[in-house]
Amino acid sequence: MSMKTKAAILVSSFAVLLFVVVGSMGGVHASSNDGAYRQLQVYSEVLSRVRSEYVEEPNIPKVTDGALHGLLESLDSNSSYMTADAYKQYKAHRKESKGEIGATVSKRFGYAAVVSVLPGSPAEKAGIEATDIFESIEGQSTRDMSLPEIHNLLAGAPGSNVNVSVVRARRAEPQKVVITRDVVTIPPVSDKMVEEGIGYVKVDALTKGKAQEIAGKVKSLEKSGAKKLVLDLRNASDGDEGEGVAVANLFLNHGTITYLQGQKYPREAFNADPAKAVTTLPLAVLVNKGTAGPAEIVAAAVLENARGDVVGDKTFGDGSVQKTIDLPDGGALILSVAKYYSPSGKAIQDAAVTPNVVVADEADNIVPEDEEQPTAPDQEAKPKNTVDDQLKKAVEVLKSRAS
Repeated sequence: MSMKTKAAILVSSFAVLLFVVVGSMGGVHASSNDGAYRQLQVYSEVLSRVRSEYVEEPNIPKVTDGALHGLLESLDSNSSYMTADAYKQYKAHRKESKGEIGATVSKRFGYAAVVSVLPGSPAEKAGIEATDIFESIEGQSTRDMSLPEIHNLLAGAPGSNVNVSVVRARRAEPQKVVITRDVVTIPPVSDKMVEEGIGYVKVDALTKGKAQEIAGKVKSLEKSGAKKLVLDLRNASDGDEGEGVAVANLFLNHGTITYLQGQKYPREAFNADPAKAVTTLPLAVLVNKGTAGPAEIVAAAVLENARGDVVGDKTFGDGSVQKTIDLPDGGALILSVAKYYSPSGKAIQDAAVTPNVVVADEADNIVPEDEEQPTAPDQEAKPKNTVDDQLKKAVEVLKSRAS
């Protein structure tokens, strides 16, 4: 088979795939389909020019794979394309892996981005911080990987090592870091009295069962004399959206918590059940850039139902449902088919949650120029702020509110 014939087959195959994807996004309107056909013509022309006029003979399958990666990842960070080999490895590795690094990783700026790090996790022990960028994992650029492939590489057998190249603000060069994987345990929900009459509940992730834990802590604090509450969801990015709905319902006895909707996904609303609410105490919710997914559902519901104040920094922005579509060649598409919306109709993944009381993350504080900069991700070398400005502000806000 000639190179020209192979290229023609690849172009045709890609055209069919692209039409399926664009068609699923564009509805049944003729104008949308016309636009899709025009884009297919443009792609065919570009691929033909690359094949015939590029400085050297191109690797057409690699070019096509790159185009598919770009197509899917231009939609959102959770949509991706996997080749047959990558998909096969993904399915096998997902069944075998038990060790993790204990960090939520998404994609931002084209690379793997750390959303948050669990306390006591292998990632924290290695000095990894929220907002770090993994430029490469095991020597492979994360720019060329789908999110499932990134998660695959980070997971592995407990006790094994994974090598990452970390890019961090105010650092001139990427830093090589070795993380030892382990079985990660989500810390239990903690509570305390921060001031007389003000209870504090800290949640690190909204995994299954956390709503029940939080309910128990709230009841215990009320028995101890709490008249107002702080719910700390900073750096809570892991978990299940259903658990986020359940947590929001602990504080809401009426109103819409969130709803789920997509182009071909019927609207599904989640409304507060009065029987599941456990408290009516004045509430302040703490959030930051590491607050994502289920925790954002809680924050948006509290804020937009006027149930309490949201204090801190703008959240990460994540909340969608994915569908895996097997392809004839053994590859796969992972498509976001629905998004979670705030009660007022904002897509949480697109708009995130902006607090009504904004206090910047401590990590964003500018380090004085004469202070020595650490040369590697090292927790002991990090500048430390002994005052929790966000918590301090939340307490001030609660004090100003009537009981």
